[in-house]
Amino acid sequence: MSAGRTARERVRAELTREITDIARRHLAVEGAAGLSLRAVAREMGMVSSAIYRYFPSRDDLLTALIIDGYNAVGEAVENADAARPRGDHAGRWMAVCHAVRDWALAHPHEYALLYGSPVPGYKAPEDTIAPAVRDTVVYGRILSDAHGAGALTPPDVLPPPPASFSQDALRVREVMPGLPDDLVARALAAWTGLFGWVSFELFGQFNQVILDPATAFDHTMRGHGVLLGLRSG
Repeated sequence: MSAGRTARERVRAELTREITDIARRHLAVEGAAGLSLRAVAREMGMVSSAIYRYFPSRDDLLTALIIDGYNAVGEAVENADAARPRGDHAGRWMAVCHAVRDWALAHPHEYALLYGSPVPGYKAPEDTIAPAVRDTVVYGRILSDAHGAGALTPPDVLPPPPASFSQDALRVREVMPGLPDDLVARALAAWTGLFGWVSFELFGQFNQVILDPATAFDHTMRGHGVLLGLRSG
């Protein structure tokens, strides 16, 4: 009985992987809004009613793709951070920046699903939250480590955040404990700057403007690192 259940679980897991792999290919052609369970079932040679045993609705399939995508970029960021010496805070920052860009360029349609326009009618459930912040947790840890080590020396070139920002900083500080409001504000600017750059590059906003995006990206992220107070050793 136990072996039979295990075999069924393996078959279910394999079919689930096949469904999500085909769905990712459909994202490239139809986009998230055009994703259809019936179309995926047709490609698999499966009757449409059978696919609903695995994903009861299109939104369930989208959720699975979103969770897989967030986990994939989170894993890439975690691995990039782990490959650097813990005390090399600037190097860790650059490593995670490049990990985000590299993953996005290798998986443009999945990146668009995660960070592009919202899918009409789709509301992400709570179980997407933990995967979505995996990369942010790494980023926050780098800054908290640097701050705790006395290694953050931000230049005095930015105005202090407004008093109303304190409530926002309380929530953001959950993933970067110990940082004062000023550094939290800089952290938000740098992190959104990273994804803003990647989105501009991926969605064609730099076409015929930035001719060497890899070099320009590296320079820009180093600049964000300086504004954060990260200094190369």
